[in-house]
Amino acid sequence: MDLLIDGKTALVFGASKGLGKAIAAALVREGAQVIIAARGKEQLKRTQSRIDCAACYPVDLQREGAGPGLIEKIVRQHGAIDILVTNTGGPPSGFFAEIDNGVWKDQYQNLVLSPVEIIRAVLPTMQQRQWGRILLVTSITAREPIAGLTISNVLRAGLLGLVKSLSNEVARQNITINALLPGYTKTRRLVDLHIDEEKICEKIPAGRLGTPEELADLATFLASEKAGYITGQMIACDGGYLKGY
Repeated sequence: MDLLIDGKTALVFGASKGLGKAIAAALVREGAQVIIAARGKEQLKRTQSRIDCAACYPVDLQREGAGPGLIEKIVRQHGAIDILVTNTGGPPSGFFAEIDNGVWKDQYQNLVLSPVEIIRAVLPTMQQRQWGRILLVTSITAREPIAGLTISNVLRAGLLGLVKSLSNEVARQNITINALLPGYTKTRRLVDLHIDEEKICEKIPAGRLGTPEELADLATFLASEKAGYITGQMIACDGGYLKGY
């Protein structure tokens, strides 16, 4: 299937590894001009060379204003952004009593305010051009809380409200905005959370972990011309793990 994104300019955050890297690679294969951004400069450069991205930019989205500043620079050097993928690193695990106010504030900037800032910076040009695709990579915790992931449970859920609200405002301008909810996927994040793969697979109807490439295929379709009538949705890629509708 020709997804009709050949030549489109895509910006993918958190793309030096894991889910972001897989999404960037999939967009490159479809012919998009892909720009990647993440915190780790050296890892970012290695990823750029491996998947043949157009450019890479180190950025720390926990620093207020860093996202919009980067957008301005990219637009100046590469032109308007057609496809935006926001993807922020998972927050620290912990139960409510273990998390102090400073961590809440830092992660609010990381998980909520940085995507808001980035979208605000990109949206006006999409509106002028009457075309755009915005994808927010979140987590299944946005729909169903997971014990010990309190910050993720709370803050990622707020992004779903953003998706529903903004999609209503920009749909007539041929701009879609959707949230991707990856489930348990083979990434470094599972190791960091000390997830027992065998035990968690018993709870997944598919009986296995997902792969970054499976989420990337979904993201690439939603970023395409073919998905122009899909907006305001929260789409899980979880092997059937979520129990709610």
